[in-house]
Amino acid sequence: MSNESPKTFHVKNYGCQMNVYDGERMAEMFAARGMDASDKEDADLVILNTCHIREKAAEKVYSEIGRLRRKDGSSPVIAVAGCVAQAEGPEISRRASEVDIVVGPQAYHKLPEMVAAVAKGESTVDLDLPGLDKFAALPKRRKTGPTAFLTVQEGCDKFCTYCVVPYTRGAEISRPFAELVDEAKALVDAGAKEITLLGQNVNAWGDGEQDLGTLIRALDRIDGLHRIRYMTSHPNDMTDGLIAAHGDVEKLMPYLHLPVQAGNDRILKAMNRSHSRDSYLRIIEKVRAVRPDIALSGDFIVGFPGETDAEFEDTLSIVRETVYSYAYSFKYSPRPGTPAATMDGQIAHEVADERLQRLQALISEQQAAFNRDTLGKRTSVLLEKPGKLEGQLIGKSPWLQSVHILAPGLSIGDIVDVDIVEAGPLSLKGELLMQVAA
Repeated sequence: MSNESPKTFHVKNYGCQMNVYDGERMAEMFAARGMDASDKEDADLVILNTCHIREKAAEKVYSEIGRLRRKDGSSPVIAVAGCVAQAEGPEISRRASEVDIVVGPQAYHKLPEMVAAVAKGESTVDLDLPGLDKFAALPKRRKTGPTAFLTVQEGCDKFCTYCVVPYTRGAEISRPFAELVDEAKALVDAGAKEITLLGQNVNAWGDGEQDLGTLIRALDRIDGLHRIRYMTSHPNDMTDGLIAAHGDVEKLMPYLHLPVQAGNDRILKAMNRSHSRDSYLRIIEKVRAVRPDIALSGDFIVGFPGETDAEFEDTLSIVRETVYSYAYSFKYSPRPGTPAATMDGQIAHEVADERLQRLQALISEQQAAFNRDTLGKRTSVLLEKPGKLEGQLIGKSPWLQSVHILAPGLSIGDIVDVDIVEAGPLSLKGELLMQVAA
């Protein structure tokens, strides 16, 4: 524990895009107070912004804490933030005495005052779930890259039986419409060309009269904003207005992440997913009717308690029927405190492994085929980062594919037209035509 106020900081993010957003906001808070960003090895303050979705997430955090100890035996001021902090609580400080701060994902706006308390010799824990208080306390957005995240909704009321989010992020709550439009404008003024709207159930955003489609249409009117995306969605919140926006709003990119998790109705019910195989497929049909070129991605869990071979085959069949451009897939692993952790019929690891390999092989096959179908197309690419080759830049297609381009003289943040001339399983190669937006 330090008795001096830290001058430098480092934020290490784990997990989802919402954690990336939270980490960016933490960094902005400390930068606004005159602190400098630094490498983890040299920083006076290290914030581990944790995720509880992956297996053994807590143990990985404790391992990372151990690695922060320096050769002289000292440690930086260590803050454990995010969902592991919320789930583990004071247990973190008990197991790792070098941790000075434990703060949940809804209370991280209090970090500066918690750091000040540490400088006075105090360790602090704050696991409050105060709703939207933190957003009003965060600094204005001032600088960003060509792509930016914007959290519009937090928490979850769905209570899927395998998921810890309702317990670590709290109840579903939507940020006010005007506040989001203002923050989006600030991000564009700070350099963003593309904004991705985020939420645990992002399409649950609304105020009773407006849905996410309404918000997207408002953002569409912001000058200088070229692209809009959103994730992660829940099938039960895909309103007709949001589906219509996919056909009407040119800035809304043709990409939809819509997790189904499984293809069998009995398993979906056991997961408390509240949608069926058929209702999911009907949503996909509606979206494709208004946007035929849409790229679809999803999430899948295999080896859920009680899943039979035949029920797993239903998951493979819904993947074949839907056809994805990309998907995330995982073996079920128990999360303490969730209903599924104590269900009968826990699946053996070797069985779940075999199922996951079969599912991932099918998903990879579909992704490669989707990329091959892009060959010969002319499309726009938003340049986001340098490549490994001299003069090479990497950007994203409208369908969220990585595209490598030899683009001497162009800059990160440019939007260019390219012909797709090569297609690999994970990325594309584009040949530059002309700059269409700066």
